[in-house]
Amino acid sequence: MKIIRASEISSYSYCHRAWWYQQQGYQSENQTELAGGNEYHDRHGRAVVTTSCFTTLAYGFLILAVAALTIWLVGNII
Repeated sequence: MKIIRASEISSYSYCHRAWWYQQQGYQSENQTELAGGNEYHDRHGRAVVTTSCFTTLAYGFLILAVAALTIWLVGNII
């Protein structure tokens, strides 16, 4: 039994004929556009990971700042 992947369902729902050609082993004629799309998705994925890292780092600095402020305030009260 052949396993059906989500990308196949997406391809089929977008264009039944394109899905059929893909199943028959035909190569798409717009390989340049497909390669450009893959490159775009790769760049976007790297940007998302970088943004997530910077967000985590920013929260870490915020926690350190709040802890330092708390320690400073407690030291000045006593």
